[in-house]
Amino acid sequence: MSSSFQAPKGVSEYVPPRADLLYAVREAFAEQARLAGYGYLELAVFEDTNLFRRGVGESTDVVSKEMYTFEDRGGRSLTLRPEFTASVLRCVLENGLHKQGALPVKVWTTGAAFRAERPQQGRYRQFYQLDLEAIGSEDPRVDAETIAIAANWYRSLGLTRVRLLLNSLGCRECRPAYRARLQEFLRALDLDEATRARIEINPLRVLDDKRPQVREQLAGAPLMADHLCAACKTHHDRVRELLADLGIEWEDTPTLVRGLDYYTRTTYEFDHPLLGAQSGIGGGGRYDGLSEDIGGPPLPGIGFGLGLDRTILALEAEGAGFAARPRCEAFGVPLGDAAERRMFGLVAELRRAGVAADAAVGGKKLKGAMKDADRSGARYAVILGERDIADGVAQVKDLAEGEQTAVPLADIVTTLKERLSK
Repeated sequence: MSSSFQAPKGVSEYVPPRADLLYAVREAFAEQARLAGYGYLELAVFEDTNLFRRGVGESTDVVSKEMYTFEDRGGRSLTLRPEFTASVLRCVLENGLHKQGALPVKVWTTGAAFRAERPQQGRYRQFYQLDLEAIGSEDPRVDAETIAIAANWYRSLGLTRVRLLLNSLGCRECRPAYRARLQEFLRALDLDEATRARIEINPLRVLDDKRPQVREQLAGAPLMADHLCAACKTHHDRVRELLADLGIEWEDTPTLVRGLDYYTRTTYEFDHPLLGAQSGIGGGGRYDGLSEDIGGPPLPGIGFGLGLDRTILALEAEGAGFAARPRCEAFGVPLGDAAERRMFGLVAELRRAGVAADAAVGGKKLKGAMKDADRSGARYAVILGERDIADGVAQVKDLAEGEQTAVPLADIVTTLKERLSK
């Protein structure tokens, strides 16, 4: 009988073996971040609500509709993080990481984020992200580096259908004139009252509207790419040159604005065409004014958030070959009390040597213990009976091939390590 309780609607949960894949995908990213010199942060799950209001933007759907906000016992307004960038920057500033050495500060983190959205495939109320940020440099090489880290990670997972969409949103010098041109265009369209209100607050957000009836009317909208100042155009051209040097392909997407207010200049998204409406599996961009927006010093930055849930869906949709390391590589089958005691120590030796090992418990007979070995996913079973102990050997059985050989007990660890390495 199962419990009468269930997980809340829209929560993304994972159990083995899918959870093993999630963990392995996360570990693969950790390696990419380490190779590029990024240090790990562990962040608070909830923040002062004003951090997101000021950082993400009052006009965004995230802040106006989707945040889980509550009042604590001290009367303070707190919010479960809906994204990571504002929290990472707050942490960097609070701990003075920008004062401790050469810039940029290079950090990454991972965990759950929360948005009160309508649950559907690839869109959850509790979801998992990888976040990477480089804070303190305007150099376009840093932009290209962050994009390359994400692209290398997708490639390491075996994904082949990922597309990189790239745009520039200009800066606080050139965007006001474009904003005025865009507002003039949008005011002439047949739009609902809520969208008309958004035109006056943040017209770029209208470009992110996914409704077909709105998208049709946006076909002739002026584009930021045609209104970049000389500095922004030079920066954008340099980013594209660097990506070309790295062999990373992209698609110029002048309508790409993404859903958060803090983006400036470089903006990008990773898209996977097999995921339908929720095809964006990651993205990011530059946020050169965000530090000032949350009360910090002028401190440019760039980073991304990659969706772990959608990456898993993309791997499954492609049938990519990436797989988690088996939770069990060698499974012990002890037959009798003396064998159980000896096997307990042998399993401990295997684990110390880096071999994932487990064993049957509960005094099971050979047939039942071998069923456990098959269920474990192990490549090898180590069978140990009273006669084996007397002879100083164990029977090592290849569960895939069916071959079985006697191996001296003293050589079990080295033998299994050698066979598993092939």
